[in-house]
Amino acid sequence: MRILLCLIVGGYLLLVGIIALNQKRMLYFPNPAPPPADELRLADGSMLAIWPAGSGPAFRGYVSAGSNQHAPMRGTVVVFHGNAGSARDRGYYLTALERRGYRAILAEYPGYGGRAGELGESSFVADGRETARRALAEFGGPLWLWGESLGAGVAAAVAADRALPVAGVALITPWDSLPDLAQALYWYLPARWLLRDRYDNRDNLSQYPGPAAILVAERDEIIPARHSQRLYEGLREPKRRWIFPEAGHNSWPAHPTAAWWDEVLDWLNAARH
Repeated sequence: MRILLCLIVGGYLLLVGIIALNQKRMLYFPNPAPPPADELRLADGSMLAIWPAGSGPAFRGYVSAGSNQHAPMRGTVVVFHGNAGSARDRGYYLTALERRGYRAILAEYPGYGGRAGELGESSFVADGRETARRALAEFGGPLWLWGESLGAGVAAAVAADRALPVAGVALITPWDSLPDLAQALYWYLPARWLLRDRYDNRDNLSQYPGPAAILVAERDEIIPARHSQRLYEGLREPKRRWIFPEAGHNSWPAHPTAAWWDEVLDWLNAARH
C-alpha cells in the first residue's frame, strides 16, 4: 500500500512538474512564419501591408494595403489577436472596422508571424504599449484597443497604462484572470500557483478609467462564459455587455455586416464623452 501511494504521489508530482515546465507551450500557439512580402493577400482577396511602412523585419503589425492611412477617420483601433496563428489571420477586423470609418491596426506579438522576441506576458504587454504609443504618434487620437481571448489580456494591460490616452476598450471572449480560469479548468492541479503569466484582466481594468465593452460567447468551450461575466461584474462604469447566443469561442459572428459592430462602436464613441 505504501509503495502504491508513493507511486501515485510521485506520478502526480511528475505531472505537475511537466506542466510547470511546459506552460508556455500550452498557452501560446504561434505561427512563426514571416510575411512573404510587404503586401499580403487575404482569403477574401483584400491586401495587407506591414506597419509601420518601411519597417521591414522590425514591423509591428498590419494595415490595409492601398488605403490612405492618413486620411481623416473616426479614430484608430489597435487589435490584439488570440493565442494561435498570427495577426494575418484576423483580416475580418480590418473589413468590419474600416467600412465604418475607423483605421485598424492588426498588432502582431513578439515571436509570432516572423517577429523576433520572447513569448510571454511581460514581452507582449511592453510591446503592446509601444505599438499603442506609435499609433498615437503617427495617427493621433482617439485610440481604441480591441482584444480577443488572449488579446483581451494584452489590451487590458495596455489600457491600464495611465500614460496612454485610451478612448475605450472592447474585449471579445475575455477571462477574469488567467489563474482563476486555469484553476477552474485544471481543478486537479495547483494551477493558480504554477502560472507565471497572469493576465489579470480584472485587476488591470480596475486601473483603467474609460469605457469597456465586454463581448461574451454564450457557449464558449474554451473560456466559459461565467469568467467573462465575472470580469464584467467587477468593472466600473461606463461598461456594457453583449452576449452572442449559442456562439462558441471561435464561432462568434465575425462577419463585417453583423449589427453588433455598429452597436459596440457607437456605444464606445458615446461613452468616452
